[in-house]
Amino acid sequence: MNTSIPWEWYRTFLAVLREGSLSGASRALSITQPTAGRHIAALESALGQVLFTRSQTGLLATDTALALRKHAETMESTAYTLQRTATNFGTGCTAIRGVVRISASEVIGTEVLPPMIAKLRESHPQITIELVLSNRIQDVLHREADIAVRMTAPVQEQLIARRVGSIELGLHASHLYLARCGTPESAEDLLKHSLVGFDQNTPFIRKALKNYPQLNRNVFSMRTDSDVAQLNLIRAGAGIGICQVQLTKGDIPLQRLLPDFFSLYLDTWLVMHEDLRNSGCCKLVFDILARGLEEYICRKPANESLTKNDS
Repeated sequence: MNTSIPWEWYRTFLAVLREGSLSGASRALSITQPTAGRHIAALESALGQVLFTRSQTGLLATDTALALRKHAETMESTAYTLQRTATNFGTGCTAIRGVVRISASEVIGTEVLPPMIAKLRESHPQITIELVLSNRIQDVLHREADIAVRMTAPVQEQLIARRVGSIELGLHASHLYLARCGTPESAEDLLKHSLVGFDQNTPFIRKALKNYPQLNRNVFSMRTDSDVAQLNLIRAGAGIGICQVQLTKGDIPLQRLLPDFFSLYLDTWLVMHEDLRNSGCCKLVFDILARGLEEYICRKPANESLTKNDS
């Protein structure tokens, strides 16, 4: 087996896997179709394996190709990380420039970070931001992201972490829903309403259920594991659900319900890999996000004083 296989061949291999044809791969990579074909033929020859078979619908991956896919994707991620990291270190110019990849949960990534990123880009237009929606701490540990917003304290020594506060969760409903169905006055009354909640149990949910066993999966009329979907179901007037108290403002204001019965706090952390401690670009973005998240957490929601559990 040839051990000096060019990365370009693997890149074309991944493109064919994703696009299902040489023509699709060539368009995705901005190369000619004959070049893509030569890359695949050369890779098959170097590996001594058939990677694709022809069909009426295009190229079908063999079992060998499917087994190689994960490893090729790891190579792709590593190659991209090398390129991204190199841009984040100073080159002698005074302007801070580079590419910073940020990982965050759905709600944080869609509802909280965009205004911060817009302000950051206004003051530092030479910084490129890539936003990834994910809850995996491995994103930072394996350098698939440079900075991450996480709701659990990282334990890996390779990570730099700053706790920015605690985000409170509460029960909320739209005024449209409450006008139609009434306002619950007690926990027992709550269970008579249409409730929006989770589908699959997670470690966080199992921990929360110890304090709120009433709010188990069976009581939800609408179930989804997407926090954004839950939030938008609440905003649409579909029912009562749980969301961050700071998100009650906006075009569709929400009313908090039964705060004495239900209140949860999410410890919020900003995480960066220690290899980036000398990257001026990443450090700048890290500090700007930390300040922005601290301001967001301290912001008082409409018609309510936020109790911050930040001891």
